[in-house]
Amino acid sequence: MSDKTGPKPEIPYSHLWTDDQGVSHQQRCTLTDWELKGVGGADPQWNNKQARSEATVVYTVQPVGWVGDWHENPAPQWIVVLSGRWWIESMDGTRIEQGPGEFSFGEDQGCTETNGRKGHRSGTVGDQPAVLMTIQLHVPPVRRPCHFS
Repeated sequence: MSDKTGPKPEIPYSHLWTDDQGVSHQQRCTLTDWELKGVGGADPQWNNKQARSEATVVYTVQPVGWVGDWHENPAPQWIVVLSGRWWIESMDGTRIEQGPGEFSFGEDQGCTETNGRKGHRSGTVGDQPAVLMTIQLHVPPVRRPCHFS
């Protein structure tokens, strides 16, 4: 490997997932399955190719002060923060915040309502709207954290 490409990347993401008891959790994960390969005649770059599936891309703008009370993601989906900040709280009480360039995988389908909680809550942070891009995968959820590498 040349000095131009550097070491194999490790890129963190958060994974909101549901356990076998129907409780949502968040786990810090890392994309590590990289291949150094040129694309279309370009110099080699690091690529982490995920399994092929049908997907729907949805952009959302959450207004300042927006809170989405307890709900499940509509489908297993990658969520990329384009601008602003937002937070996500899982049923186990774990809360994370993300800003531009950070991303997560929302896969909390099939939760069991417990003490008025089902899925996750989320909302904006600060004085700017949160602009998100979601890539909804048309696949069944997997009840295991960090299954993407």
